[in-house]
Amino acid sequence: MPQRKKIVLIGAGNIGGELASLAARRQLGDVLLVDIPDKEGVAKGKALDISQACALEGFDAKINGTSDYADIAGADVCIVTAGVPRKPGMSRDDLLAINLKIIRSVAAGIKANAPDAFVIVISNPLDAMVYEMQKVTGFARQKVVGMAGALDAARFSHFIADELNVSTKEVNALVLGGHGDSMVPTLSYCTVNGVPVRQLISREKLDAIVTRTKKGGGEIVGLMGTSAYVAPAAGAIAMAASYLLDQKRLIACAAPTDGSYGLEGIYIGQPAIIGGAGVEKIVEVELSDEEKAQLAKSADAVRGLLADAEKM
Repeated sequence: MPQRKKIVLIGAGNIGGELASLAARRQLGDVLLVDIPDKEGVAKGKALDISQACALEGFDAKINGTSDYADIAGADVCIVTAGVPRKPGMSRDDLLAINLKIIRSVAAGIKANAPDAFVIVISNPLDAMVYEMQKVTGFARQKVVGMAGALDAARFSHFIADELNVSTKEVNALVLGGHGDSMVPTLSYCTVNGVPVRQLISREKLDAIVTRTKKGGGEIVGLMGTSAYVAPAAGAIAMAASYLLDQKRLIACAAPTDGSYGLEGIYIGQPAIIGGAGVEKIVEVELSDEEKAQLAKSADAVRGLLADAEKM
């Protein structure tokens, strides 16, 4: 009999719990929630809660919790949410210093126990965290990615659909660059059932939507006092499913640069085909001069983040 895939979720907070629920409901495989020893009870409790929903909703998956990295052996996918969210008054360097230590520890655990896993990083600051994950694990670069572009594009799509009062199913959007204020929502690739959004919404309103997209995470923190977790989890599960099921979906993600978009040696948001081999192809799209300049600026911001990380 074929064996179910093993999906490991490192970090059993809000995103981890939502990831576990989505993975189980979609029957992508068995799920293991991992957290530090002090939070092992949280990991086990969430696993038990979701497991008890199986009989009610008719899905089959074994869901467990642990604090022992030895238990992740044989993982097909590891999704990493470990780290602290940015709090009021916390600088980027403060967040970077704290989460670098965490991501390095997590990466060592994955390297030692799940060397064949496809790794999806959600922890922030994203572009530095995914770079560090690949650096510490030494995994092939196509087997380590960051979840950002899928989430940013989903936010962009929602705001466009809301403005036009149309179904989000009709909106296609693409967001490139770093996961932060320097991201590049590409107006030239935003359409509503094939119709360019520029023909439907004024430039003034589009500029406002772009700004709101860039600050989408902060808006949610301001409203509920904690980071988003439902949409980020949905983005990561879309990427995990494309890998596990060899769907070869074109998804914007923080992927390695090897000359793509004229960039080298960093991870940055770009459209990539994700299949059974990981990131199987980076798709380069034609950008306007304005978008090229914005992407170059975003890449500079990512390089600055990496330079800060190198000092820590």
